[in-house]
Amino acid sequence: MPLQNRVDPFGAIHAVPERGLFTGNRGIIHDPETRTLLKKRWALPAWIICVCQFRNVRREPMGRNRPGGKAGWTELFFLDEVTALAAGHRPCFFCRRERATDFVSRFGEAFGIELPRAPMVDKRLHKERLASGGQGARLDPASLASLPGGTMIAVGNKCYALLDGSALPWSFGGYQPPIRLDAPELANPIMITPPTTVAVLRAGYRPVWAG
Repeated sequence: MPLQNRVDPFGAIHAVPERGLFTGNRGIIHDPETRTLLKKRWALPAWIICVCQFRNVRREPMGRNRPGGKAGWTELFFLDEVTALAAGHRPCFFCRRERATDFVSRFGEAFGIELPRAPMVDKRLHKERLASGGQGARLDPASLASLPGGTMIAVGNKCYALLDGSALPWSFGGYQPPIRLDAPELANPIMITPPTTVAVLRAGYRPVWAG
């Protein structure tokens, strides 16, 4: 059975076979004895996106990866960076420093902050991400074309990523063929990517896509 550590664009954590391009974490939220999640879904306001391979480090997912056999951070997995950003994560400064620096710099540009810092981003995201109590913004379908590429929307429980004037239906296994923004199935959408992240995308951050 797959572990419950695959994250969807809403930020919910599932047990599915597909792993994806990126890992990341929200702190320690698992029991290493049973390799199952605790009731809490985050331990820190800093939710990050990491690469799956870094400096030949090997980890046992949801195991005991700290000195002394203690539980380390809980490995979560995402289809791609677009998915992770929608769930409210941001790039890691340890294993993705260049990307994280770019993200925080564009955050500062978007909000007129001269010396932006990652904790500023985390504080805003923690209020906005759906999985920590935020609310998705209701959208006029006519406004979809004005959103930056990499923004994710949802209609009911179905998610779509916006790219080049179309919407790509999302699944754990990848994206389905694009549909038009005026397609009937996109009526009454909500924006699930946090507004702060959308502002960073609008400022020029380019996320990594699957496929």
